[in-house]
Amino acid sequence: MRSRIPGRGGLNWTSVSEIGTVLALIPARAGSKGLPGKNVRPFLGRPLIAWSIEAARDSGLATAVWVSTDGEEIASVARGAGAEVPWLRPIELATDTASSLDVALHALDAYGPVEWLLLLQPTSPLRTAEDIRAAARLVDDETNAVVSVCPSHPLTYFRRETDEGYLAPLTEDTAARRQDTQAPWLLNGAMYLVRTEVLRATRQFLPPRTRPYVMPTLRSVDIDTEEEWEMATLLAAGATRETL
Repeated sequence: MRSRIPGRGGLNWTSVSEIGTVLALIPARAGSKGLPGKNVRPFLGRPLIAWSIEAARDSGLATAVWVSTDGEEIASVARGAGAEVPWLRPIELATDTASSLDVALHALDAYGPVEWLLLLQPTSPLRTAEDIRAAARLVDDETNAVVSVCPSHPLTYFRRETDEGYLAPLTEDTAARRQDTQAPWLLNGAMYLVRTEVLRATRQFLPPRTRPYVMPTLRSVDIDTEEEWEMATLLAAGATRETL
């Protein structure tokens, strides 16, 4: 059933049940170098990957929840958490150079016809089922993708280092006031919802007509280091979803 949401410029937005079939795909390579074994490491009592599997299942959006991995342990843990692991990745998709696009297209070829791909990074455990539902509600007939982002600082606050070792501005407008400068959105890596026909045609997770789904900065932690693990643990343990 169509619903109109205030503050969206009068567009007709589609309810979650209307966007069609969705393959939720969680890519989880076994050979992580930044934080070895992170995908199955207990995060507040559950394996890290289980958080994303649960979010996908609880969202009510996914037609199927698949995990793409090259690791037997990850596959076993993922199945135990309620995901399907139809095969282990081929060797060429288990290297440092294998791209998320290659992994996604491999899964789509195996799955068969499906209208949307929902790519969920297992390193974003604070992304919730409601985030997924809310992102899907941004879809209309013209939308090709919805991607999760979080607030960033205005570009005038960023600096680069010159060849001489000094700081220099990234932009020419160094005198702009913060309140007068449009801050860019930062891709947080938590969620990519993309039409599969567009993904195949453009080979991009951010094709033309991609909408941002804005998540709070405190729930946008992408775990790749021990420090980020500790930060995510503190945030998840010490704050409720309402306060985040």
